[in-house]
Amino acid sequence: MMSPKALRDLKPNLTPGAKLTPLGLGAWNLEIPPGPKGRYRLAQLDDYSIQTRRSFPWQPPLTLSLKARVSDLDIPGTWGFGFWNDPFSLSLGFGGGSRRFPALPNAAWFFFASPQNYLSFRDDLPANGFLAATFRSPAWPPPVLALGVPALPFLIWKPTTRLFRRLASRAIQQDAARLDIDVIQWHHYSLIWQKNLVSFLVDGETIFETPIVPHSPLGFVLWIDNQYAALPPVGSLGYGTLPTEAVSWLKVEGLQIVRH
Repeated sequence: MMSPKALRDLKPNLTPGAKLTPLGLGAWNLEIPPGPKGRYRLAQLDDYSIQTRRSFPWQPPLTLSLKARVSDLDIPGTWGFGFWNDPFSLSLGFGGGSRRFPALPNAAWFFFASPQNYLSFRDDLPANGFLAATFRSPAWPPPVLALGVPALPFLIWKPTTRLFRRLASRAIQQDAARLDIDVIQWHHYSLIWQKNLVSFLVDGETIFETPIVPHSPLGFVLWIDNQYAALPPVGSLGYGTLPTEAVSWLKVEGLQIVRH
């Protein structure tokens, strides 16, 4: 079971107006206010914000489990829970925790992305909606990744962006399944992370398994925000923040991370 110390290690990351309300042991309400586009809104709980990536706390085998529900079926932006390596550490320029060198993504999580997002390097995988998803990337040293920085301004050109997407699909392994679930209602979610397999369960039923397993160590993250990012096959790169007309929230109960 997640130890009292591990629960104490969870720290909030909030933009102005966002709220994180404890509801009991392992239970919280994460809330972001309404507002226009152009302003980042985030409510997040994580255990890695002041650590280096090599000091992130989680590696397989383990099981994450919790109950969750959200305020609306189509919250503008993203929300979810699981494990990742916080590859950008800058939230695409709109905010973030400690500043680390960028890295390629490693993740295993339940992830919702509104329709403005397109978060897949592969054409045969879902790129938005409510997903069970994993990413596995090599641990390239920062100087190697820095070689690509001069090319970033050229991503405004669709041919360059399409080339970048093809190259990324070769370096970054990923797998995902779209989940047909009424997320407004309470459901019990489990993620079993083993060395050679990641299993996703909803209400005790296995709904997706994949051998695309992220490299560890990773940090735990639970969040809701109004951000989007899109890298579709046509090459029209897009990112930014979305307007929200009402308060958006994510409630969780019974958070546990059990090491095996």
